[in-house]
Amino acid sequence: MRITIFMLLMSYTLPCLAQQTGFTQEDRERLVRLEATLKVFMEQVDKRFEQVDKRFAELREDMNKRFDQMMNFLWMLVAIFTTLTGVVIGFAYWDRRTIIRKARDEAIEVIEKEGRLSDFIKALRALASEDKKVAKVLRSFGLL
Repeated sequence: MRITIFMLLMSYTLPCLAQQTGFTQEDRERLVRLEATLKVFMEQVDKRFEQVDKRFAELREDMNKRFDQMMNFLWMLVAIFTTLTGVVIGFAYWDRRTIIRKARDEAIEVIEKEGRLSDFIKALRALASEDKKVAKVLRSFGLL
C-alpha cells in the first residue's frame, strides 16, 4: 500500500517539476508591472515624507514661538518678583526707621516729663533767667 501511494504522489509531482523551463514572458510582464507599482508606491511614500517634513517644520516653528513666549513670561515673573521683593524690603526699612525714631522721641518725652532730668532742666531754666551764659547755652541746645 505504501508503495502505491508513493507511486501516485510521484506521478503527480514529476510532471509539475518537469514543466518548469525557466523565466517566461508572463514572468517578465509581471516583473514590469511590479516595478511600475513599486515606482508609484515609492513616489507616494516620498510625497508623504515631504508632507510630514513640512508639518514637522511648522510644528517646530510653533514650538519655538511657544518656548519664546514662555521664556518672556518667566522673565516677566522674575521682574515682578524682584520688584516686589525690593519694595517689601524698602518698606520694612522705612517702617523700622520711622518706628525707631518715633519711639526714641517718645522715650525722651517720657524721661523729660517724669524723670529727674525734667527737674534738672527746670532748674537750669530758672538759673538762665539770672545768668546770661547759661541762657545762651540752653538756647543753643534748644532747651530754652
